[in-house]
Amino acid sequence: MSDRCIRPSAGLKGEINIPGDKSISHRSIMLGAIAQGTTEITHFLKGADCLSTIGCFRSMGIEIEEKPDYILVHGRGLKGLAKPDKRLDVGNSGTTARLLSGILAGQSFSSSLSGDASLNARPMARVMAPLTSMGADITSLDHNNCAPLLINPGTLHGIHYQSPVASAQVKSAVLLAGLYADSETAVTEPALSRNHTELMLQNFGAYVSSTMHRDGSATAQIEPCGELYGQQIFIPGDISSAAYFIAAGLLVPHSEILVKNVGTNFTRAGFLKVCKDMGASLTLLNKSFEGGESRADILVRSSSLKGTVIEGELIPTLIDELPVIAVMAALAEGTTIIRDAAELKVKESNRIDTVTENLRAMGASVTPTEDGMVIEGSAGEPLTGARINSRLDHRIAMSFAVAGLAATGETVIRDSACVDVSYPEFFASLEMLYQ
Repeated sequence: MSDRCIRPSAGLKGEINIPGDKSISHRSIMLGAIAQGTTEITHFLKGADCLSTIGCFRSMGIEIEEKPDYILVHGRGLKGLAKPDKRLDVGNSGTTARLLSGILAGQSFSSSLSGDASLNARPMARVMAPLTSMGADITSLDHNNCAPLLINPGTLHGIHYQSPVASAQVKSAVLLAGLYADSETAVTEPALSRNHTELMLQNFGAYVSSTMHRDGSATAQIEPCGELYGQQIFIPGDISSAAYFIAAGLLVPHSEILVKNVGTNFTRAGFLKVCKDMGASLTLLNKSFEGGESRADILVRSSSLKGTVIEGELIPTLIDELPVIAVMAALAEGTTIIRDAAELKVKESNRIDTVTENLRAMGASVTPTEDGMVIEGSAGEPLTGARINSRLDHRIAMSFAVAGLAATGETVIRDSACVDVSYPEFFASLEMLYQ
């Protein structure tokens, strides 16, 4: 993989269209594949992770056409997948591995899935446990609760699973398995995680309900489903990808950026709340709503930021944006505390460690904790350019590219091509905004 040199910017100006939401792109392929009829997907994210999902379903007999402006998924129904003739390759995609496990648990054939070295070191017990309690037959072939996984046919029963963590991947795996169960399936999580699966299942014809409880916990329920039906899906821009350009526009002086067609689903919009809490100048324009998903254009102007506390039920709504929030905090005035975010340890890298390591390399004051970090802001004083170890983590690479824009001297992002996982055009998009 190549290194990338980031030079400081005197101001960022222009408009940018963000690629399609990664979470929604994955789910549109999966549900399109197990629905009857054709699903047409516009603004699909052609990043490496989502292409892994396409590859897995092609291996199970689903015809998927990649047109210049849209994707056509020719679904074969809930029972229409075919036994793959080789191990399913999920690449670096934890979403593919975990959600696909829920679907495979309900099939009449045996299958196995595996990914790259990073993926195969990430925990799968969090989905294996509830799926096994439903009657699924899932084995970690290396006996370490990680992939490769072997999934044999099993008779699935409805359960009410009390998830110890707010995780959309766990919830989604259980709900997808619930399509094949013999009775209602429910998942209660300590706080509401992103709800793209529930919204899309409803659009495809499943009966799904959601309940918020007084203590902040949330329950999603699904009934066994006779059939799903193909849909037309227009995917909004990914707010996790938009976050880098929003942060850059806030941090680099003399900047004004219009970030267009950004998904603003309330279960994903915690980043926007944190920006406001930090004193950011953000204006939402052209708000709209389609397919259960809200979206807007976001006008960003340079701002003097202040520290804040990020914790509790806010964490699931911005877990992927925490690395770039940490960069913002390092340049803010005052202290920022991030807690209740132990989930950062089991991402593509241990993001508590990688953020701490790289911010310190740029001269920031950061103290890691068991479930987050404490960042002493520099009150707008620039960071120092440094050599950044991305640890092959796309969100680390993009976050520290933003840091490099607001630093003195050059910043080098090692293994920068890892951004292809979610945003292959990231660096080209960044260059377009330079003045």
